[in-house]
Parts: sequence; C-alpha cells; structure tokens
Amino acid sequence: MRKSSMAMHLDGGHRIAARLTALTLLAGLCALAFLLSIGAGAVNLSLGEVWRALFVETSGVRRQIVFNLRLPRALAGAMVGACLAVSGVLLQAVMRNPLASPSVIGVSSGAGFFGMLAMVLVPGNLYAVLPPAAFFGGLVTTLAIYLLAWRNGINPTRMILAGVATSTFLRAGVDALMVFFPDQLAGFVSFSVGGLSGVTWRHVWMLLPYAAAGLFFAVLLSQRLNILLLGDEAATGLGLHVERTRLLAIAVSALLAAAAVSVAGLLSFVGLIAPHLIRMLVGTDERYLVPGAALGGAALVMLCDTLGRVVAPPIEVPVGIILAILGAPFFLYVLRGRSKRDVAGKTYYHQLRRKNRP
Repeated sequence: MRKSSMAMHLDGGHRIAARLTALTLLAGLCALAFLLSIGAGAVNLSLGEVWRALFVETSGVRRQIVFNLRLPRALAGAMVGACLAVSGVLLQAVMRNPLASPSVIGVSSGAGFFGMLAMVLVPGNLYAVLPPAAFFGGLVTTLAIYLLAWRNGINPTRMILAGVATSTFLRAGVDALMVFFPDQLAGFVSFSVGGLSGVTWRHVWMLLPYAAAGLFFAVLLSQRLNILLLGDEAATGLGLHVERTRLLAIAVSALLAAAAVSVAGLLSFVGLIAPHLIRMLVGTDERYLVPGAALGGAALVMLCDTLGRVVAPPIEVPVGIILAILGAPFFLYVLRGRSKRDVAGKTYYHQLRRKNRP
C-alpha cells in the first residue's frame, strides 16, 4: 500500500512538472509571436532595429512603425487572443460541450450587435460606451442560449443549434445596422470580418482593464470548474454551489468575449482552436488549462495577424479571414472525430479527467 501511494505521488509530480514545462514552452512561443508581430510586415525589421526604435530613437520612420503602429497592435492582439481562448475554456466547462466557443454559440455576435447599437444610440463615446454595451450583449446572449438549451438539464446538441440560430440572427442585425447607419458606423466596415488594422494605444488602454479583470476572475474560478466537471451531483456533494458557479463563469466568459469584440470585431474560432490544442498539452485540469489557453490564444492571434500582413504585401489580409480558414476545417475535424456521445458532452470531459488526473 505504501509503495502504491509513493508511485501515485511520483506520477502526480511528473504530471505537474510536464504541465509546468508545457506552460513554459507556451510562454516562449507567445514571446516569439510577439517579436515576429513587431518585426515582420511590409517593412521587415531586425531585432536590433526594433530595439533601437523602442529604446534609443525618439523620432523617425522606424520609431513610428514600431512604437505607434506595431507595438499597440501586437499587445491588443495578444489580449484579444487570450480573452477569446479563455472565454472558450469557460463556456466548454460550463456547458460540457467541446464545441462551445464565443463565436460558435453566438456570444461574440451578441457582444458585437449590442456594441454597435450603443454606438448608433450614443455616438461619439466609443471608448466609454462600447465595452460595457458589448459585455451586456454577450451576457444576455449567453444566458438566452443557456436557457434555450435547458430542458431537464443541458442538451449540448440543442445548445449548438440554438447558438448557431442566435448567431445568424445577430449577425444579420449587425449587417442591418451597417446598412441603415453608415455614417455613425463608418469606422466599423471590417467589424464583421474581424481584424486589428487601425488599432492604437487608446484601444490598448480601453481593452486592458476588462481583459485583466476577466482573466483574473477566470483563474480564480478554475478550481471550481474542476469540481463542476465532475457532474452536478458530485459537485453539490462536495459543497459547490453549481448554479452560482455556472452564472459566474458565464458572466466572466461574456466579459472576456466582449472585451475582445470591442477592439477586434467578430473574430472566429479562437475560442475553439486554442483550448483544444492546449488541452492536448496540459490535460483538462482547469488550473493549468486557463493560463495555457491564454498564452496559446495570444500566440495564435498574433501569428495569424502577422501572416495576414506578410502573405500578400502590400495588401493586408484581416486576421479574421486567416482564423476562419484555419478554424472551419478544425471545427469539422472536432465534430467528425467525436462520437455522438462525446459530442453530446456527457462523457467527453470525464474520460479526459480520468486520463489526466494528477
């Protein structure tokens, strides 16, 4: 018995070490993506030139390119990717569905529609009005989809169908607003595609507090999500207030999605691709999955944005198009690769948790 206990302890220690190593590698990948985002583009710059533009030069073309154009864009891209990826992790845990993500079930569309509606009703206050309105829209949309999918418990298939229908309806609302109010929404032409073109330091400072608050609360919720994934009965038996935890996670996921949408528009599939890839590296323990998804999502958006800038210069391909090209086949792969029972979400997480339990 004592040998068995020691073996289990050593095995758990090895798993923790492997997960920490994976997080370290993800942090390195994120740093590399950040450097590429600053250095690559229509005008390629070496690391030395980037360093001089940031810390030596006070004026000039390179200073303008690096400090005023690429640096805020890279920072915003990193925060947008982290927000969307962690939002996807929370939604997948709450709804026990591996296909749940802000773009798939309509949370991003709800945030975008209400954000644009606020800009029509209260013009001229972009930085004060857009994030709260987008948060309200994302929260209302998530709760509506959750209630539509509830019938003696969550039915993930019904949830996906309700989310797709809701997303289609709200995207039509976004298009209608752009048709009927072109003057008020002149700067939102690429909003429905999603992109980081035109991001400035004001966008970074607008996004920062919402992203920081959302990521902070997501980390705090991670242990509760681990318990929630055991099932409602087991979680209640362990003393967890299940519905309160779900509502908190939904609110945080809506905040994160809204923060990303308010800056980058309707980016698709980040909340689906990043959590799945990171889950393969760190397992299903939410304490490691949440920070891992944040790093992976940040790296994914920065790399796709850089690719969009260099693939066909001088034309810039919006990052939303690159993500859609990558995300649609990945979505079909996840959908096809799971059995109906796994897609329904009732055994998927429990199988992974038994496999990766420390």
